[in-house]
Amino acid sequence: MKIVKNYFYTVGYNILILLTPLLTVPYISRVLGPTGVGINASTNSVITYFLLFGTVGITIYGNREIAFIRDNYKERSQTFWEIEFLQIITITLAYLTFLLFLLFEHQFQLYFFYQSFYIIAGAFDISWYFMGLEDFKKTVLRNTLVKLISLLAIFTLVKNQNDTGIYILILSVSQLLGNITLWPYLRKSVDRPNWRSLRLFRHLRPSIALFIPQIATTVYLALNKTMLWQLDSVTASGFYDYSDKLVKLVLALVTATGTVMLPHIANLYMKSQIEKVKEYLYASFDFVLSISIPMAFGIAAIATSLAPWFFGRRFATVNVLLMIEAPVIVLIGISNVLGQQFLLPTKRTKDYTLSVTIGAVVNILCNIPLIIFWGVQGAMFATLFSELCVTAYQMYVTRNDLSIQRLMSSFFEYLLAGLAMFIVVYQLNLSMKISALSLIEQMIIGLLIYAGFILILQPRILDEVKILRNPH
Repeated sequence: MKIVKNYFYTVGYNILILLTPLLTVPYISRVLGPTGVGINASTNSVITYFLLFGTVGITIYGNREIAFIRDNYKERSQTFWEIEFLQIITITLAYLTFLLFLLFEHQFQLYFFYQSFYIIAGAFDISWYFMGLEDFKKTVLRNTLVKLISLLAIFTLVKNQNDTGIYILILSVSQLLGNITLWPYLRKSVDRPNWRSLRLFRHLRPSIALFIPQIATTVYLALNKTMLWQLDSVTASGFYDYSDKLVKLVLALVTATGTVMLPHIANLYMKSQIEKVKEYLYASFDFVLSISIPMAFGIAAIATSLAPWFFGRRFATVNVLLMIEAPVIVLIGISNVLGQQFLLPTKRTKDYTLSVTIGAVVNILCNIPLIIFWGVQGAMFATLFSELCVTAYQMYVTRNDLSIQRLMSSFFEYLLAGLAMFIVVYQLNLSMKISALSLIEQMIIGLLIYAGFILILQPRILDEVKILRNPH
């Protein structure tokens, strides 16, 4: 039952991170317009690189290391301080590099400075520690208040396109405050550091090993927007960003299992309970398929009405982008199970690194010609191709450890149920008047159709969920 609770806390945490910008999207898209939205997306994509180099894989590494030793209070405390002090040093170096970049940036210099609070926030991010302890409740509840205050600030202070900088500043500073609010919980969780025994840089090499796949992953998150800005326009970057935000919100429900299961499986792996690890993997994989497939079909089915209603008519282009990107929900869901829940916690970092590196290379190679010829739609197809390559490779390297037949045993049941749902909802979406009520009706009808088919087809999920509810 603990895993299920942690899953819902993690879903809340992931959604919370996305919720502030997404809840304000209908308002911000109309107030700032495509240009203001594009400026935020483009400058944020560049800041992501500095933040990435500042954290050097510590987020995943810290999560895993704390999971390995969480039962040893003294060792856990010392390890926490070593990793955190290392993170402060690397973030400081990243910020100094950013200041050097700022000297040569003239187009959006002020906007970049406002975005830089995200980098500073990285130095105080200790969510990895609590996730390693499988204590997800604190990270959710403590950040909720900060996010709600930031929402209030956005609706109060952002009034027109000239307030783009204020909007960026509110988002970045709220991230900083949210990270700081976790620190009071450390008082009862760790001892003071033993300064003479600190060995910070013993963590650098293994964290860099996890840093390499994070670099590749950032290609999907940031490079597409940067390349669209340079090869097409800042407006195209804004269109991509809004489509991606909506898909990532849905993905938060899917990838939350990876965050929850990584420390749990890492702990089982250290105890040499390999069969137990596989049992959880099969259950988690089936669960991810059962929710990612209907979500992908659902987003594609309502995209035609959802985009202009939610974002405004000037963002009507986003409807096609959503339909192109929807399959990514399933692909990332599968790779999240194989990569985050199996390869990383079982220390097969090289296989994981190679998989995302292949995806990054495919993304870059596809991006340039596809953006030049098809603009933002080309960038979406590049993302789809790259995620397909990541998933295919991870399935290939795990073929001798996991039964592919067992993993995919209920795939066609979910696919059939999702397809039936899509056909009905898509036709309703085209025929019904665009409104919040009609979209809610379509989602409810889609959910009932999918649930009905699941009850008829009886896939494995009806049995597998019991494993996740009872971890012992």
